[in-house]
Amino acid sequence: MKGIIIAAGYGARCLPVTKTVPKEMLPLGCTPAIQFIVDEFVRSGISEIIVVSSRRKKALEDYFDREVELESVFYAEGKSAFLQKIKPAPVNIVFVRQQRMMGTGHALLQVKHLVGNEPCVVAYPDDLHMGNHPLAGQLIYEYEKTGCSVLASVEEPGDVSRYGVLAVSDDGKVSAIVEKPAPGSEPSHEISIGRFLFTPEFFNFIEEGWNLHVLEAKSSGTDPGEYFHVYALNKMMKAGKVVRKRVEGIRLDTGDPAGYLEAVLRYADTQRELRPVLDRFFASRGKYF
Repeated sequence: MKGIIIAAGYGARCLPVTKTVPKEMLPLGCTPAIQFIVDEFVRSGISEIIVVSSRRKKALEDYFDREVELESVFYAEGKSAFLQKIKPAPVNIVFVRQQRMMGTGHALLQVKHLVGNEPCVVAYPDDLHMGNHPLAGQLIYEYEKTGCSVLASVEEPGDVSRYGVLAVSDDGKVSAIVEKPAPGSEPSHEISIGRFLFTPEFFNFIEEGWNLHVLEAKSSGTDPGEYFHVYALNKMMKAGKVVRKRVEGIRLDTGDPAGYLEAVLRYADTQRELRPVLDRFFASRGKYF
């Protein structure tokens, strides 16, 4: 099974840093966000990863390449701990560039020929996961039980009007996703997050939907614009081939400054060498300001 990371976007909500630094490289501690996704995939048994990037994201390719000069220096100096930190991930990683920012459906279409006739896990690197059982592995387990495409979800007890909200049938199948429902009209409080397992059939519907999208644009004399994977999901849901997996563990949303700050703090709280810094900060809060 392959893993796909969608990493071509602008990261506009985290400007100005994302003007030059890919948002996927923003770190928690000293570890960039995208590394957490790769580690999750590896822990889930995934050995091949496809990263959909763009021209502005060359730093991602450099990050996953070998750093021969540093390796030579650390090896000569006997710094084995540093060598371990820059050791390439035990996984094959390839990059595919999305040459125009035309939405996630278009991004997924760029890798259809690489996926082959097997399911794959798709990750948006805005959503990180902390827990004993890697999130991709949870989706794989659900797929092995059901044979269906799987959406990761969390229960949000408060306002869900900013999210894609799942309608779940009595048999456990996802029957619809309602985007940003008005308060009081939501079908549930279960929201979809950025981790999916898609069966090969899904990618056929992605292509079918794209062709219809382009034909519609041509008939109206307009540019195709952004294309998302809603058409394919609707086809799969109508056929009763989509289930959800409620996430076990903690979801960290790094897609905006507030979420990113919370993710940094939560991660720091799990690290023995960083937790004392948090303790000192909160103990002295208000003393100097």
